[in-house]
Amino acid sequence: MDNKLKPLREQIDAIDAQILDLLNRRARVAEEVGHVKAETNAPVFRPEREAQVLRGVAERNPGPLNGSDVQTIFREIMSACRALERRVSVAYLGPAGTFSEQAVYQQFGHAVAGELCVSIDEVFRATEAGTADFGVVPIENSTEGTINRTLDLLLQTSLAISGEISIPIHHSLMTKGGSMAGITRICAHSQALAQCQAWLNQHFPQIDRQAVASNGEAARMASDDPTVAAIAGEIAGEKYGLQVVHAHIQDDPHNRTRFAVIGRLQTAPSGRDQTSLVLSVPNQPGAVHRMLAPLAAHGVSMTRFESRPARTGAWEYYFYVDIEGHLQEEKVACALDELKRNAAFFKVLGSYPLAL
Repeated sequence: MDNKLKPLREQIDAIDAQILDLLNRRARVAEEVGHVKAETNAPVFRPEREAQVLRGVAERNPGPLNGSDVQTIFREIMSACRALERRVSVAYLGPAGTFSEQAVYQQFGHAVAGELCVSIDEVFRATEAGTADFGVVPIENSTEGTINRTLDLLLQTSLAISGEISIPIHHSLMTKGGSMAGITRICAHSQALAQCQAWLNQHFPQIDRQAVASNGEAARMASDDPTVAAIAGEIAGEKYGLQVVHAHIQDDPHNRTRFAVIGRLQTAPSGRDQTSLVLSVPNQPGAVHRMLAPLAAHGVSMTRFESRPARTGAWEYYFYVDIEGHLQEEKVACALDELKRNAAFFKVLGSYPLAL
């Protein structure tokens, strides 16, 4: 077997040398790009450009590598080259091991400076204050719906959405010792407890459940206390030295969470974009229909419509709307101009590339 493997390994070594040379050639060009950007104070991270690159490599990929795997490789290449210009800082809900951290790496790659925050509010504050270039916040879950605190903060902030990430959510029940013997509490974020409620009711109805700030915090607690079990992703378990007792305990096997990237960057069109809005209308018959009519008139598709109480005590609501297209596209711009005239309140949260 060694005689057969040796020439194949030599081929791989030769190809790896070529790859290494090409990677460093790419990095040198990226450094030149950085010099040009520095002259005009242009942003280091351009989400629309990176989205175009990642879509392109997947479309041109002849195989046998899977398209999503090729995108993962190129995302890390771009991340490492971007760091030669300047390492982008990203705030997210900590501690380490949360799905928010996973979302950060899926959007930016691993060559970033992560800033762990204790709450979604703190992610917004860090990004608004400029201690982080971007923030990543959960915006909705396919099982439990929207993250209301994020919606409220998006209404108030001066930041814009510059990207979105959608990741599958796989929850595992983990303990320090690898069994449920002696466990008196199951800890997780309230959303995770809700997403696993039926499974927990069936298998461990007698064990108390405690909502904590994040699944990463639950994993940290379980690593310190042998009477605590955590519901978290396997990455969190690895970080805190936990063992999986039961994997994939979420009630919905297709459970996903959508995250928003927030910052001061106004993203240019990428070719496949989405625009998010917040609207309100007077509490009158037909007001919502009249407000949204310009979208249909200009052929703009609405992909999401969510209401949130305005907290005025008058049964008024804010409507969170996602539409297809970028606000710089003519039909979108015309529709929004008309819509703005019909709305009592109008705010564009951002135009950004659709999640890959």
